[in-house]
Amino acid sequence: MAPIPITIITGFLGSGKTTLLLNLVPQLRAANPGYRLALLKNEFGDVAIDSQLAASSAVSGVQELLNGCICCNLVGQLGPALAELRDTVRPDRIVIETSGSAFPATLAIEVNRIARETGGFVLDGVASVIDVENWAGYEDTSYTARLQARYTDLIVYTKWEACDERRFDEVRDRVGDLEVDVAWVKSDRGRVPVDVIFGIDGGLARALTDGHPDAAANQNGDHDHDHEGHGSHGSRDHQSEVEVLSVTLRGPEGAVVNAPKLMTLLKTAPKDEVYRIKAVLTKSPSTELRNSDEQGPAASDSSAYTRCILNWAFGRWTFTPLESAVGEHGSSDGILLRMTLILARYESAKWKKKLDAGGLLELDALDGSGGGSGELTVEKIA
Repeated sequence: MAPIPITIITGFLGSGKTTLLLNLVPQLRAANPGYRLALLKNEFGDVAIDSQLAASSAVSGVQELLNGCICCNLVGQLGPALAELRDTVRPDRIVIETSGSAFPATLAIEVNRIARETGGFVLDGVASVIDVENWAGYEDTSYTARLQARYTDLIVYTKWEACDERRFDEVRDRVGDLEVDVAWVKSDRGRVPVDVIFGIDGGLARALTDGHPDAAANQNGDHDHDHEGHGSHGSRDHQSEVEVLSVTLRGPEGAVVNAPKLMTLLKTAPKDEVYRIKAVLTKSPSTELRNSDEQGPAASDSSAYTRCILNWAFGRWTFTPLESAVGEHGSSDGILLRMTLILARYESAKWKKKLDAGGLLELDALDGSGGGSGELTVEKIA
């Protein structure tokens, strides 16, 4: 049996990795209705949100690696996760979508090692997603963002549509300063032709092994990456670039999340403090939760569901119905709201205090009589 090709999709928080992946699925199904794409998703926090979004979009199989980084403290779980996808899904291809803090070179080394030892996989290439609208800002503060742009076979520029050509040229110049000479493509609102992403046959994928000089620098000297933990080294510890809050909101039977207060949170969260808000929540069937780019009357079926996935990044957000036929992940099943907030460094204490104070995440009753604050738990987990 031929080895299963693996594509790594990386990029900083909110750059559009999941959107890129979800736009590949209909293209694959149109060309071959029987095509089986599997996803190995590494998520910040302790709630499987993006992977549930993928599962509801006809991805054939999903494995989650939660609350850690796939390139270091979760690296030992990579081989078993790939093997389970191979044995249970029998996919035509596996996509590894990293968390926003992962180093692609280190991950590529590990995938190449597993491929050599098992003979069941082959690393096709690494694609790095860069958010043109925001990258000029977080590139200055994130060493990880710079490494993700440097160690890749293909750069996909997203969210350039909201910028002028000068901004795009500035980002291209900043990437050029990293001595990056790889292919690049602009997405069409997160869509890239599938043949551009798959079949890269990338030089990085072939070259990166344990003995490669760039890999050695990347692992040992270039970013001070500690494979034993994340608390003992200096300012270039990639996971210390962000802080993560895990939020749980429980309540009595018949309660739902208070939509106006949730929308206040989404509309007022400063994007220099809050990078991502991801959640699975229960809303009232009569409530219209609008995406940030929606104008005019809501679609006729906008209130036909009660369970949905929220995905917020840099001041924009979407709500996606969670299909009951898919089956909800145990990390959120049966809970009115499970949320992950990914924050800038040193912001978690302030935001925990804000949420604990009430007024942003509260409950309502289905009959509109009010539901109170519910049982809210906010915990810093990273």
